[in-house]
Amino acid sequence: MTETGPVVVATEADDQTADMVITELNRRNVPVVRFNPADIGADLAVSARFGTCPAPMAGQVRTPSRIAGLAGIRSLYWRRPTWPDFGHLDGPDARFAAAQVRHGLGGVLYALPGCRYVNHPLRNLEAEHKPLQLAVAQRLRLTVPPTLVSNDLDEARAFISAHREVVHKVLRWTPYRQGDTGLTTWTEPVAADELDESVTVVPHLFQARVDKVADLRVVVVGTRVFAVRIDSDLLDWRKDYGALSYSVVDLPGRLEKALTAYLEHFGLSSGSFDLAIDREGESHWLELNPNGQWGWLEDATGLPLTSAFADLLERGGP
Repeated sequence: MTETGPVVVATEADDQTADMVITELNRRNVPVVRFNPADIGADLAVSARFGTCPAPMAGQVRTPSRIAGLAGIRSLYWRRPTWPDFGHLDGPDARFAAAQVRHGLGGVLYALPGCRYVNHPLRNLEAEHKPLQLAVAQRLRLTVPPTLVSNDLDEARAFISAHREVVHKVLRWTPYRQGDTGLTTWTEPVAADELDESVTVVPHLFQARVDKVADLRVVVVGTRVFAVRIDSDLLDWRKDYGALSYSVVDLPGRLEKALTAYLEHFGLSSGSFDLAIDREGESHWLELNPNGQWGWLEDATGLPLTSAFADLLERGGP
């Protein structure tokens, strides 16, 4: 991989965090090709050849203003891409077309030779599964709150009764709309008598509530670790960013080592961790977002997160 190859950024049109990184890469005169997979057939074309040249794969991706040779891409920043849904087609045709894009364009992007992924999309997908996250966290001796994943109504009620203060979390964030209204699912308290047979339809995540005094958001970028303490009175601090205060902190060496080992386990270059700090100062594992937001933290604290991501992408290599 030559050091002069472009950085490819795959993301949606409105992505201020990606804009910050692209601006920094432009300042460094690093070539950038940006696209969204949803633009396939309009502003995005891909061609990949196999078995006709010494390299495992040759070809290019092309936008109206940029061309990137597949063998020359130094890094792929997989930010917030969206896939086409082909809503103008009938159901079977739409599902067929969507599958071809994910396995065609996606398969090409997943196979780039000599490329640094931040992060590889398939590694992201693996690391997003919360039961797997919990198991790996416990294996690495992080403090994991008692947690139940179940669609068994009796099990869920017994768990809540045993731990008394319990919260419910979604297993994966999913866009959800009722009519024209977008809905968000927060971490919320739950009582045993609130549950009914609807619990049996899908698995749910129930977790003993941590008696916390603050939250930690830890962003790891390559070998660099940035930790921010978030103080508020909120159970779920995402509900009101205006109610938050921030302070940059240093992590205990054992915790920092465990979080970097966590990313290594999944083959990730970066990730955003959420932990809760209890009254004794102990950090409790909550979750990893392998592609979490961090731009607002740089604005609030001055941490050089944009520079760290640009360093990683500029360096390239597997």
